Amino acid sequence: MSPKYACGDYSSGRRGKHAPSGRGDEKHSYETGIIGVTMTGRLALGTVQFGLRYGVANTSGQVSPDEVTAILQQARAAGVDTLDTAIAYGDSEQRLGEIGVEGWRVVSKLPAMPGDCTDAADWVEEAVECSLRRLNIDCLYGLLLHRSQQLLEPRGEDLYAALVELKDKGLVEKFGVSIYDPEELDRLWSRFQLDLVQAPFNILDRRIETSGWLIRMRQAGTEVHVRSVFLQGLLLMEANRRPEKFDRWQPLWDRWNQWLIEQALTPVQACLGFAMSRPEVDRVVVGVDNRRQLGEILSAAQTRVPALPTMLKTDDLDLINPSRWDTL
Repeated sequence: MSPKYACGDYSSGRRGKHAPSGRGDEKHSYETGIIGVTMTGRLALGTVQFGLRYGVANTSGQVSPDEVTAILQQARAAGVDTLDTAIAYGDSEQRLGEIGVEGWRVVSKLPAMPGDCTDAADWVEEAVECSLRRLNIDCLYGLLLHRSQQLLEPRGEDLYAALVELKDKGLVEKFGVSIYDPEELDRLWSRFQLDLVQAPFNILDRRIETSGWLIRMRQAGTEVHVRSVFLQGLLLMEANRRPEKFDRWQPLWDRWNQWLIEQALTPVQACLGFAMSRPEVDRVVVGVDNRRQLGEILSAAQTRVPALPTMLKTDDLDLINPSRWDTL
């Protein structure tokens, strides 16, 4: 069965090879304590802004093609080697393919399998082949399911088998899931072997760490990418720019601002320094709207931060899960 979206003929040139596998460049970084990875090399560039207007703090809309090209060049020169994209990210894959992503490690994501799909293997392979054509590459470094719950549904075993087959064919190097709550891993771990997991992780939302899953995945050899380190920009916003619907957490914002003043840190430095300080994290996914933002992030990636007080974390899903924000 064909996917619900058209593949399209987005590329006319040859496909390039992805970068060799591993955890970064060939240098030893004493800054991180991780063999083969520099601080900026642990960043992954999120690309949803390249295909859609995204983020509560986004005031400039979708990033222009020329700016995307300049951002990719700047990131690559700084040692960033990983791109995070998805079929659902508008025309992000197409734009990346037109610019050229040879030498990058590209991680993409599958949308939910249609309910009327009768052949999981055919649907998955066609979806990935379409992605590869749009991206103009031969192989994805990583392929994630956007909705991990589907592995536990009646056709879940077929879906997992299709992912294994893609890996055996050399179309993907690693596969796994993008999760929204560590409880998803509680249900999946005993049944499925996952090469790569992406999860939200930031100063407010530390569930992947406090649940024990961050260390557990590291011990199992599962590669861990974390996203939402700025909570879609909410952690970076000044009080007068923060939407009023977030005022109910004003005591938390007051504690956050006071801690930043006491530590003489910018919000970007604190957010990145926190995520980078966890050696169990292989890549920290960051999205930018322009080169200036990327430059600030590259600089802040070198920042060391002190231990954060527990008063800055919360398990309130209305705040830490952006999918709930429209209901606030």
